[in-house]
Order: sequence, then C-alpha cells, then structure tokens
Amino acid sequence: MVRRDGSVNPRRVEWFDVINYTCIVLVSIAMLYPFVNVFAVSVSSYSAYVENPMRIWPGQFTLSAYAEILKHPVLLSSYLNTIIVTVSGVFFGLLLYILTAYPLSKKHLKGRAIFMILIIFTMLFNGGLIPNYYLMRSLGLLDTLAALVLPLLFSGFSLILMKTFMEHIPEELEEAARMDGASDPFILFRIVVPLSKPIIATLCLFQAVSYWNNFYNSIIYIRSIDKWTLMLFLREIIYGANMMQIAGGGDNFAEKNNIPPETLQYATLMIVMIPILLVYPFLQKYFVKGIMLGSVKG
Repeated sequence: MVRRDGSVNPRRVEWFDVINYTCIVLVSIAMLYPFVNVFAVSVSSYSAYVENPMRIWPGQFTLSAYAEILKHPVLLSSYLNTIIVTVSGVFFGLLLYILTAYPLSKKHLKGRAIFMILIIFTMLFNGGLIPNYYLMRSLGLLDTLAALVLPLLFSGFSLILMKTFMEHIPEELEEAARMDGASDPFILFRIVVPLSKPIIATLCLFQAVSYWNNFYNSIIYIRSIDKWTLMLFLREIIYGANMMQIAGGGDNFAEKNNIPPETLQYATLMIVMIPILLVYPFLQKYFVKGIMLGSVKG
C-alpha cells in the first residue's frame, strides 16, 4: 500500500477497506445467526419449525413455549440461585481483586516479586477435580451455593489486569492526598477505585459471565433440585425435555401442548441468555479501555 517514494496507493487502500469490511460483516453474520435462529424457533409454531428448522424469521408466531416453560417451579428457584451466586461472586471477587491489586501495584512493596510468582503459579497449575472436591467436602460446602462462589472467586489473570491498570494511576494524586492527611483506605476507595472504573467494569463483566454460565461446578457440587442453577435447569430441558413436567399436570407438557422439544429448548435458551446479554451494553464503553490499559503498559 506504500510506494517507494513514501506515498500511499489509494487504490490498494480502497481494496483493503472493502475486503476488511466484508470479512467483518461475514463474521458478524456468522456470530449473530445462532441468536437469531434460537429466537425465531422459540416463537414459532410446531408446523413452522418442521417446515424450516434453520429459519431466521418466526413462522406462525406463538409464545406457547415461553408460557409453558415459565410455569415450571424449578425455573424460578434456578433463577434466584443463579442471581445470588453471580451477585455474590462479582461483589466479593471485585473486592478481593481491589484489595490485592492495589498493594501489588506499588513497587516499594516488600516481597512483591514473590507474591506475583505465586499468583502466576496458580495460573499454570491447580489441584485438579478430586482435591477440589475433597476440599469442598472437608469444608462442609457440598450441595451449597457457597461451593459455586468460592472456586471462581479469584483469577490470577484478572488480578494482573487490575494491577497493571492501577500502575498507570499517577502517584502524584496519592501523594497529594497523603499531604492532606488522607489514610490508605481513604485513598484506595475515594481516589484509586473511582479512577479504576474501566477495569472494574471489565472484570465485573468477566466475573458475571463466568458465574452465570458456569455448569461444571454446579454438576459436581450440587445435588438438591432446590439449589439448581440455570445451567442445570437448561441441561435437564435439553437432555430430558420429554421427562420434565409442569406443576399441576402429570402429562408430558411438550406432547400435551403440541410443542416440539426443540422449541421448548430454544425458549429456555433465550430466557437464560437475555439477562447477561442486557448487562453488556452498559459496560461496553469501559470494556475496550479496561482491557487495553490493563494488559499493555507503555
């Protein structure tokens, strides 16, 4: 695109833009199609689904699948459990990151290198499934929501992002606050934390998505139906839709209401996805800035 004399060939730039935007559009369509298809099938009738399972536009619009799945008593408890786990994990996780990253961002901290080595070590090695299971059992946390919160509470990668971001905050601000008599907790929560909104929003999104979509820990540690999360409920809908029953009726609700299992599954997918998708637009403006400043130090 650059000639020998240093000028730019406009024709090559134009073709590059065309190819670049074409690729972006194609990738965007490929990523959006599953969401559009899930929604279209979830609000389509049985005959419309059979006619075209890969549809992108609803056929014979109906909300019967949503009406039936919303009647299930396990859905409400699963939603409540998932919200409790997600909110608790995000709150305590961010608090832990802030309290750990702030001192580690100070070069004068004694033993700073050793702490960072230990943190990086946890990113490369872990105890594995059986030791973690025995740990939860020894702590008496099996079949409790705490068993879903604690394993994902801390991540070395997220801590490094926040620590690197805090290193960009000018030390002069803290020095000026100390000259005015401000304590370390005051400086942290009244100066550093407000200036760290981009990385906090980014890690908030990371944490929320991790807890909301976590299936592995739920299937390992949870046994009681009243402690199911949405992922366990979704698993039962997908793999056992013909067995699940609506409260107050003994017949299979898919056959009873002429609702294909696929439509029921897609409606459940939409119910599970919508809340976490609605969070992203509010955090998107901080997302890129938080990732870039938290990962690249110049």
